[in-house]
Amino acid sequence: MARFAAPTARCATCALPVPPGVARCGACVSSPPPLDACLAACAYAWPWPERIAEFKFRGHPGLAAPLAALLRSMPWIEPALEGADLVLPMPLSAARLRERGFNQAHELARRLAPGRSEPGILLRTRDVPAQSGLTRAERLRNLRGVFALEPLRAEAVRDRRVVLVDDVMTTGASLFSAAEALRRGGASHIAAIVLARTDPPA
Repeated sequence: MARFAAPTARCATCALPVPPGVARCGACVSSPPPLDACLAACAYAWPWPERIAEFKFRGHPGLAAPLAALLRSMPWIEPALEGADLVLPMPLSAARLRERGFNQAHELARRLAPGRSEPGILLRTRDVPAQSGLTRAERLRNLRGVFALEPLRAEAVRDRRVVLVDDVMTTGASLFSAAEALRRGGASHIAAIVLARTDPPA
């Protein structure tokens, strides 16, 4: 799998491609996102859309093991995992979880960080209409207030280094909204790790 995940220079806080030697894209410099770091293993391009669809839409949670191994094989991802106090999967709504039978982000997270993956701390409080076709600003408005910390466990993130895990990052709106909830909860450092990042057309 790793041969289809060639290293690419990416923005440190949104994971979009940048020229070699550039740390952050112009958008993140002018309007810093709530993430301290954002790391992607590969671009959301062949063969990954098909593999990821098989993983999460066709009931193959066993694919989490090789996909997590691919993530761990990326030298820029291992340090983020090693430095994390908590590794939190991006939560699904209750309806989506019933439909799929598992949360693909949790399947990745628990393999990436056994013993530090905590699926019940970050919650998705409601579902939202489909995000496809919306701009990043529209997606962020759509997701306002969607993520919250479990009240009885909210203190778990205070002054902690937290890593969010998801399978695909499109505009970043969901991860940014989740990071804002963690920031309000007092997390000291928030990074995101994703398997694949949707890149703009060349």
